[in-house]
Amino acid sequence: MRFMVMIKSDETTEAGTMPTEAELAEMGAYNEELVKAGVMLAGEGLHPSSKGAKVKFSGGKPSVLDGPFTEAKELVAGFWLIQVSSHEEAIEWVKRCPVREGEIEIRRVFEEDDFGAEFTPELRAKEAELREEIGKQQ
Repeated sequence: MRFMVMIKSDETTEAGTMPTEAELAEMGAYNEELVKAGVMLAGEGLHPSSKGAKVKFSGGKPSVLDGPFTEAKELVAGFWLIQVSSHEEAIEWVKRCPVREGEIEIRRVFEEDDFGAEFTPELRAKEAELREEIGKQQ
């Protein structure tokens, strides 16, 4: 099972305050644990919303809203993509994260079988082709 683990923004991350050397080292050690355990598939920090944009759709037409965005606690400051055997295991890994204040959200990533019969063999084959192409680009 794959899970998206999202660390929520706060006033500090939205202000663009960079982590200290000690904080970077602590997070690096945590990331190393995830990698050595074969759990971490990806993980990155994100710039503040002031450097971002939202694209809203209404009636099929896009409109762009540049950041910053309000409600920092609802924004994502960084993420991990992990692969573990259960929801409980994902929670246990996140509980070990070196965060002193804040909130981390855990959401399961859809797998092919979650889509049922609507995800036809033809659609599955096309998806496999796309994933292969992505792998070549990395």
